Amino acid sequence: MIVKRQGNNPKRRLAPASSLDEQVLKALASKVSYAGSGHHKRYPADYGLERTNPRPTKSLCDLVKAITVKQAWQLLATGIKAGMVSGLSKEGFPKFIWCVDEDEIVYEAKTDVRASGAYHGYPLEAEDDFRRYILAEWKKRCR
Repeated sequence: MIVKRQGNNPKRRLAPASSLDEQVLKALASKVSYAGSGHHKRYPADYGLERTNPRPTKSLCDLVKAITVKQAWQLLATGIKAGMVSGLSKEGFPKFIWCVDEDEIVYEAKTDVRASGAYHGYPLEAEDDFRRYILAEWKKRCR
């Protein structure tokens, strides 16, 4: 039995471009960290994971192509620099950060419920309506 991944989370909101200045984004970029999740990988690649444990309800970040830790960091930093983040929590971190790569694959990075600033990422699936919205905003903000 195939379990469909929960998509179209109505709580995801992209912060308005005017709400984040360059200083805030630079400070954010210096505080975040990237922690790959075995729940989103078929292969451990160079993430230092002893094993992977892909869940049927999770999107696989390496389904289309392998993403190295360095590439994941670059995607995260590029998304922050472009202001492609949700609103900041009281801890100063957005719950979500989005980025689009050169192949127009839309990635979403998410921090945990404590908004600790450690993110894991995954591509948004084609049937996710929010993917189209992020892609359109990316094209506006990152000309």
